[in-house]
Amino acid sequence: MACRDSAGVPYEITLELFRDGVAYGSVGERCGWFLARLARSVAEARECQLAWDDPDDRFPGEADEAELFGFRYRSRAEVVGGGELRCQLRLIPVWVPGRGATGRWRLTRRACVEAWGAPGVGLRAVVTSGELLVFLMALVTEAEVRLGTQYGMERNSSLISGAGMASRPR
Repeated sequence: MACRDSAGVPYEITLELFRDGVAYGSVGERCGWFLARLARSVAEARECQLAWDDPDDRFPGEADEAELFGFRYRSRAEVVGGGELRCQLRLIPVWVPGRGATGRWRLTRRACVEAWGAPGVGLRAVVTSGELLVFLMALVTEAEVRLGTQYGMERNSSLISGAGMASRPR
């Protein structure tokens, strides 16, 4: 859903959570630029071959159990319970048996994406970095379509391309 300024011009997004076609939360006020930047970071991490052999295990940041994002319902009265969408990295150990009694632990990194609605109903998906990138790009693409612009992806940019450039009636 587009956030609009006092003149009605869309400038950012807020995410509406739906489950089975029914809205159950609104989170992440003005989060589009952050999601676009995170998508870029995930894409860059997938290209980097420093720590993890498998590109699906590569995520931004150094911490193995870090939160990539956390969006919660926000109101002027700070009412709790209007929804939450978050993504946290998890290390998942998998035992790989060897010959006889030998074997080894193989660590994989996955992102746990969780969405919770106001009535306490939640969903969880455990995804690879590639799947997370597809999810983030889908959100960013929809946001850009709704806003009619693109997020500026220059390093450390906080600008939406064309922001503040819309002509307003005088």
